[in-house]
Amino acid sequence: MIQAANIQKYYGDLQVLKGVDLNINKGEVVSIVGASGAGKTTLLQILGTLDMPTNSTESNLTINGTKVNQLNARQLARFRNEHIGFIFQFHQLLPEFTAMENVCLPAFIKNTGKEAAQKRAGELLQFLGLGNRVRHKPSELSGGEQQRVAVARALVNNPSVIFADEPSGNLDSESADRLHQLFFDLREEFGQTFVIVTHNAELAAMADRKLTMVDGKIIYPERRPEQES
Repeated sequence: MIQAANIQKYYGDLQVLKGVDLNINKGEVVSIVGASGAGKTTLLQILGTLDMPTNSTESNLTINGTKVNQLNARQLARFRNEHIGFIFQFHQLLPEFTAMENVCLPAFIKNTGKEAAQKRAGELLQFLGLGNRVRHKPSELSGGEQQRVAVARALVNNPSVIFADEPSGNLDSESADRLHQLFFDLREEFGQTFVIVTHNAELAAMADRKLTMVDGKIIYPERRPEQES
């Protein structure tokens, strides 16, 4: 699903990513852990095409068979909308819109018809246990419910891969546990690939594979014992 080679990122003289190589399989749930400043979020933003590597002509990023570093800005925006979903620590829902309207927004950007968009959004909200909250605005929802609406929004265009940056960092422990299990339920139901940056040790350990970053490099990939050959 994702192939990345020699990903480097500088901010001025500071090198944040130091030639990261990464391969992630379709349907895999991968966690990325490490201390603050290790480069986790920067890597996630580049993998998610929200940022570009400094050495873009010398690196390679392929997602679902498309070499995204060869796309122009217009093509990249369309690819991102159709193939990538994002979940952030703060849900970033639009406060004036209902849950249904927030979830439909990426579909409308894709030019999906209103009826089809609402049907898909309603199915997702129902699956996420929010079938009776579709007309509620974010201020009328709990923190866990808001984040589940954000998950539905990330899924509405049936993306190939979901990138999540500290998705449970703003939730209480009970809501966080439910969200963590939800990722695996979604993988089983819809087959999405998940790449999750987290400081939560339990979520990291649940993943199929845990990648540890130190000083801009992935240093210790781990697999569950049953996955080892």
